[in-house]
Amino acid sequence: MELRARFTEELKTSMKAGDAPRTSTIRMIIAKMKDSDIAARPGPPLEEAALVSMLRGMVKSRRESAEMYRQGNRPELAAKEDAEIAVIEAFLPQQMDDAAMQAAVAAAVAESGAASIKEMGKVMAVLKGKYAAQMDMAKAGPLVKAALGG
Repeated sequence: MELRARFTEELKTSMKAGDAPRTSTIRMIIAKMKDSDIAARPGPPLEEAALVSMLRGMVKSRRESAEMYRQGNRPELAAKEDAEIAVIEAFLPQQMDDAAMQAAVAAAVAESGAASIKEMGKVMAVLKGKYAAQMDMAKAGPLVKAALGG
């Protein structure tokens, strides 16, 4: 099922179940999606890959907020952020494990023909093109660097 339809279905389900925190988070996701669609005008609405990227950004900002709340001794607010992260991550595709990432990096290095650290951008472009939804590019960077002898 495509993400937009899944958001709507999950919202209906959580509303019927009376799950207020989940409903609130899904409404927040839908609002962010609509804002992004409006910003993309006059072009078409966001594609699936852009929605996944938007969700990853939402998770990242909530992780940062949760960490700041923990440092500020506000565990109740950090727990709220963690709960939102769990709901958002449920919509994200399954992430690659470390072994699969290593294999994907090795294949991308071979495909791009990169031989030195100066050509890291080529490898990252291949990874982004093939594995944008399943791979955390922040974790892939150091692996690419190591593969290129950096």
